[in-house]
Amino acid sequence: MNVRLLALSILTLSLGACASLSEKECRTADWEHIGYRDGSKGADRTRVADHDEACGKVGIRVDERAWSRGYETGLQQYCTPQNAINVGLAGDSYGGVCPPALDARFNDAYRVARSVYDQRQRVSSLDYRRRTLEGKLDKAGSDEERHNIRNDLSRLDRELREERDRLYYEESRLERYTRPL
Repeated sequence: MNVRLLALSILTLSLGACASLSEKECRTADWEHIGYRDGSKGADRTRVADHDEACGKVGIRVDERAWSRGYETGLQQYCTPQNAINVGLAGDSYGGVCPPALDARFNDAYRVARSVYDQRQRVSSLDYRRRTLEGKLDKAGSDEERHNIRNDLSRLDRELREERDRLYYEESRLERYTRPL
């Protein structure tokens, strides 16, 4: 019996953790502020439905007009080229939430920054592969095995140089977005 009670308690707690807002947050909600917070984080407009579902369980309705006012203001903070760079360099995705007037500039900066992130990931992966091969070279048992690993290292070094050149190019493109006008 105690095991069932424990399992039920854990399930209840885990389901509550999935809610977008707690009961206390629903009861004391400043919907405009919550909308602002969602917009400034780049949350999708459907986030309000998550809040409505969470708060509806405790009998509270979302003031969607206040939430929308805050959300639009928050998007003004989120949808800047500098934030696009931050989002792209972190490897985060962009959900297309910016209003049309801000979307083009945001998206341009995001794409360049995301290219830098992706290129850094490629270089990092190649560096890891190189270190792995160097470790195998140290443990190689035969001359033929060492020869093959050295050939692999040589090819990998060429690829690594090319990818680092691409990274330098992408970083120089990004620099244009970070220079003051």
